[in-house]
Amino acid sequence: MVLGTSSHAGKTMVAAALCRSLFRKGFRVAPFKAQNMSNNSWVTPEGAEIGRAQAMQARAAGIEPHADMNPILLKPMGGNLMQVVAMGKAVGNLSGKEYYRRKDEMRATVREAYDRLAGRFQAVILEGAGSPAEINLREEDLVNGSMAEYAGARCILVADIERGGVFASIFGTISLLEARHRALLAGVVINKFRGDASLLDSGIREIESLTGVPVLGVLPYLEDLGLEEEDSLGAMGSRGMADAGPVRIDIAVIRLPFMSNFTDFQPFLDPEARRTGVRLRYVAKAEDIGNPDFLILPGSKNVRHDADFLRGSRLDKVLEAAASRGIPILGICGGYQILGRIIRDPHGIEGEPGETAGLGLLPVDTTLEREKELCRVEAENLGFPFLAIGAPITGYEIHMGRTVAFGEGRPLLRTMRKNGAMASELGGFGSVSAEAVFGCYLHGLFDLPEARAGLFRWVSDRKGLDWPEPEAFAPDRAAESGPGRDPLERIADLIDSRFDAASIL
Repeated sequence: MVLGTSSHAGKTMVAAALCRSLFRKGFRVAPFKAQNMSNNSWVTPEGAEIGRAQAMQARAAGIEPHADMNPILLKPMGGNLMQVVAMGKAVGNLSGKEYYRRKDEMRATVREAYDRLAGRFQAVILEGAGSPAEINLREEDLVNGSMAEYAGARCILVADIERGGVFASIFGTISLLEARHRALLAGVVINKFRGDASLLDSGIREIESLTGVPVLGVLPYLEDLGLEEEDSLGAMGSRGMADAGPVRIDIAVIRLPFMSNFTDFQPFLDPEARRTGVRLRYVAKAEDIGNPDFLILPGSKNVRHDADFLRGSRLDKVLEAAASRGIPILGICGGYQILGRIIRDPHGIEGEPGETAGLGLLPVDTTLEREKELCRVEAENLGFPFLAIGAPITGYEIHMGRTVAFGEGRPLLRTMRKNGAMASELGGFGSVSAEAVFGCYLHGLFDLPEARAGLFRWVSDRKGLDWPEPEAFAPDRAAESGPGRDPLERIADLIDSRFDAASIL
């Protein structure tokens, strides 16, 4: 199990690295996170919703993601409520206290899921959550020490040196662990170090003496790694700025309070895209919008609240003005719903029953329904202006809304398959009155190299610029040895250069 001294210490990355390292050594390995709190999710082939980080770790292990790999997913939605997704299906909106009252049920769910994985694979790489030393939550814990104990897992503690106080955090965390959980520790990994690692030698010797736990290695801070962030702690930094030279394409994402699946925009942080002048920035204030070349309204876990946020912050007026000036605006999932005329919630899916006005930039109405749509999608392009008509599109949908058009417009795609089954449905909608306002439910669109390259070419053409075709859009990037190389290979190489993952099993 990979534990961390805090959130964002690097547990997800190290767990993925261990999965890939063991996979390369010939092990049948699977990732597992008993309980994940994130609004970034993924749809498995069987139509279950899990944390997107576990889907990435499954890719590192060379297998398809499955609900057993993340049996409990908690999706914050404000008002002290969270949507609880158990074994890939939403089971209700609960407060923290209500959730903890069901801890025995949830603990049984996660242990059954782990047992199924352990029966199918030679090795399971578990990931903890937050810190394992939250002494106020010991009785409720089902993801850190108690899960490690149940699995008999040897544990690695990851400590983030970038935040400062790394030795204090290591010592404090180990000291606060219960003795039976402390006994499971196999070692410590110090993560995100910048500089000469030999400067840590004296501190490492002393912390090993104080705790009796060896330091397995020091991992450097990796620029341009390209792995998806699990939560917003890592998503809003300066990485969106163009590396050098003028900004050729300025992409602005509205940072909604309950933004979800911001991994949709991770591809815009591709190192080669940045080097050729693409800038991605998140905007939460009207005065910070400026004059972007492309605007995105992202997914939301509380659509009505975020629609009201746009009005309260005057961002609604900014978006209306941008549309009138012909600046392209794309709404994805919740953002698509907000671009429409109205959002109805008759069943109280996101709070009190009622309805909220959208921005009215698309002639569509949305009704939130009890059943969540979860599907992997194969489609063909009908109306995205940056893709050829008929071009294949793949992605996934996660939403509780049904959106219906009531005015003139154009569908954006035709769905051919859902979760592998034949389908024939029109999806998404583009406005006729506003030249470049469109929305859809499809997540993962820009994971497709052709969609990224097409978007960059289309925006450049609108600006009268020639877009240089970057090598990053070539299909085979795994052979590259620099920062553009497959990040899963890079982190596995890094782990293997510090210690032998197989020896810890």
